[in-house]
Amino acid sequence: MKATEVPAIAGAYLFEPTPYADERGFFCRTFDADVVRSVGLDPDAFVQDSVSRSVRGVLRGLHLRSGAGEAKLVRCSYGKVFDAVVDLRPGSPTYLGQAFFDLSGETQATLYVPAGCAHGFQALTGTADVSYRIDRPHDPAEDVTIAFDDPELAIPWPLPVVSMSRRDREAPSLAEVLKQKES
Repeated sequence: MKATEVPAIAGAYLFEPTPYADERGFFCRTFDADVVRSVGLDPDAFVQDSVSRSVRGVLRGLHLRSGAGEAKLVRCSYGKVFDAVVDLRPGSPTYLGQAFFDLSGETQATLYVPAGCAHGFQALTGTADVSYRIDRPHDPAEDVTIAFDDPELAIPWPLPVVSMSRRDREAPSLAEVLKQKES
């Protein structure tokens, strides 16, 4: 497994496994505590695992958490997604930086998203399963959502949106969210 820094988002990493393929399919390690530790992250800090299943065109995000934030490991275990991360940490050297990834079940790459960054994805295949490993228990009272189509962000979502949650559809702009954080 190889860990690569994401230049556009300080503290973000892409973990790329080495799949072993044969006539049966493939096998690969998707989490390795030693590799995670080698880039300065605490592998024992992750406390919850979740999975979402989406169909082609579904968009989820942009999400983050208030308070202490939430760091997460994100992996597309089946299918393919377009993944977006936006750095919203005011003191970060990459503040407002963006990074985009194609995560897929073929590569099994895992993206580490630091606390304070917004995250979202769009399913590119008929079915896409995305696994999340987060570093603190989820508290819905801390959920923050930013409009996926905010012109200030201009994220290049690759497909028309076929479905999204009401919360995502009615999300405020980035400017509104930043204004709320200041007050």
